Amino acid sequence: MQRKLLYSVLLLLLAVLTAISGWEFYAARQAAREASERKAEAATSSRSIGGSFSLTDHTGRRVTDADFRGKFLLVFFGYTYCPDVCPTAMANVSLVMEALGEDADAVQPLFISVDPERDKPAVLADFVGQFDKRIIGLTGTPAEIADVARKYRVYYRKVTSKELGDQSSSDDQDYLMDHSAYLYLIGPDGRFLQVFTHTQDPAEIADAIEAAIASRANA
Repeated sequence: MQRKLLYSVLLLLLAVLTAISGWEFYAARQAAREASERKAEAATSSRSIGGSFSLTDHTGRRVTDADFRGKFLLVFFGYTYCPDVCPTAMANVSLVMEALGEDADAVQPLFISVDPERDKPAVLADFVGQFDKRIIGLTGTPAEIADVARKYRVYYRKVTSKELGDQSSSDDQDYLMDHSAYLYLIGPDGRFLQVFTHTQDPAEIADAIEAAIASRANA
């Protein structure tokens, strides 16, 4: 009887410790993400978001930021294995492009992967092909992705299955990417204009882009 009681107490203690560990991990992730978002918001006022890059698009072609000069860029950082945030963001971008009508010709949506290990061009092509055909997927080496993410003040981090509580997984490819989720509007001259959340009303985003296009036309 005492042995059963001791066993039950040990199981309860293990469950409590696991819950505490999980909460601490979640809290640490949230703190890191919030710190990144505060930096992004602070950078917004100083217009220091964005910059040059050299990456590979979903067709395997090397491109740079200069290839998109003359167009407004709507930039999102994510990854193709993302279970929720990234598909939601790309679906919203598709709605934005639809809402823009003819003005969509002045806009180039970009999906930049923060998971270059898995997101090779063919994988990106399959992912972006599920959304608006005008979306271009971009990937690169880990160093290239780190560089462009730093310029956009983007937070991202690999989270393994073991960190999420699955101690049985031994697959190196079994992980998620924790990342900030903003849409960045960049002007035709390469300068940062505005930031949106990935769940913001597509009609609001389209209105803001149309206002930016009109402002440039009247300048």
